Amino acid sequence: MPTAPIAHELLRPVLAPSLGEARTLPSEAYTSQAVFDWETDHLFERSWVCVGRADDLADPGDQRAYRIGTEGILVARGHDGELRGFYNTCRHRGHELLEPGASRNLRAIKCPYHAWVYQLDGSLGAAPRFGELDGFDRADYPLVDAPMHQWRGWIFLNPDGDAPSFGDHVGNLDELIAPWETERLFVAESHEYEVAANWKTITENYHECYHCPSIHPALCDVTPVDSGANFAHDGLWVGGNMELKDFAQTMSMTGESAGVPIRGLDARQRREVFYFGLFPNLLLSLHPDYVMTHRIEPLAPGRTKIECQWLFPPEANERPDFSPAYASEFWDMTNREDWRACESVYRGLQSEGFHQGPFAWSEDEVHIFMSMVAQAYVDGSVSKPPQVHEPDSADA
Repeated sequence: MPTAPIAHELLRPVLAPSLGEARTLPSEAYTSQAVFDWETDHLFERSWVCVGRADDLADPGDQRAYRIGTEGILVARGHDGELRGFYNTCRHRGHELLEPGASRNLRAIKCPYHAWVYQLDGSLGAAPRFGELDGFDRADYPLVDAPMHQWRGWIFLNPDGDAPSFGDHVGNLDELIAPWETERLFVAESHEYEVAANWKTITENYHECYHCPSIHPALCDVTPVDSGANFAHDGLWVGGNMELKDFAQTMSMTGESAGVPIRGLDARQRREVFYFGLFPNLLLSLHPDYVMTHRIEPLAPGRTKIECQWLFPPEANERPDFSPAYASEFWDMTNREDWRACESVYRGLQSEGFHQGPFAWSEDEVHIFMSMVAQAYVDGSVSKPPQVHEPDSADA
């Protein structure tokens, strides 16, 4: 596979064998249109990309069109209740079956150009004016299946159809998040942001709390920023945990919860918050009483769309006073603090004064993420990141 359009000598410091020797990605990794186009092709179109929740298509006939890079995929729920993915192109002349980003509910999939109609299982049901054509057989023109996988309530698509298995992609993250039963949670609130920064700066910011004392006073009130540890990973993900302060039940303005504990969590899990980044675009923040996600969609080198959702167990709705605001207001404030920082970073990355910088011990997860990206630039495809290791206390 072709390597990224970035000088390999700039990537060697990122791939140094120790954190003390390593340096951050060069500015070109964030600001270059050519690098952005390469990432769209190699890191998104050739990977498993999260496009939303399966509950977004809850009823038979629900259809939604997604665009990932240059590829379009239509997902539809059949009359049998199953979700299926198809490439969003009519077998006649290639017109899109549904405009990207649009959704609808119909008993069938109808192309708006020449009115070819497909069943929800992808088989061709009707092709107007083709009935009298010798040699034409509807069975020869079904929609083309697109790789789709449902995982813990989310939909993932692999646009080019050639990614490794989803099991290899997610690795042991599946067992780590299993106790939260995210497939049974419901979305109580959703916010959409557009950030004037590169998508990687957002992920990198998520993977460290070195910045927290500087810009997140409310967050620091409920969690010790130097707590927790990184987890060993067997998949394309990075992450770890942080503890709650003794008085806090969850991450909120007061530390109090207005929800209910997620069933199945043990005593330790109810005293911690877990932060995981599943490559390339899903950030999972697991709390004792809710789950917050950030779904990242790169739009340009310096423009990123983010969908942030708050998911709660169905038991929360049994509280007559339940509102997701205690969680969403806290994190909306924190998100906006982060977005301002990420936008400042992106402006700074464009300066002639920027040079590849060093890592603190508390930025080791950032280094792991950057190493994964840098190695993909060199190899032409993404691979599992290096294992985490904790520093000796004398070095921390």
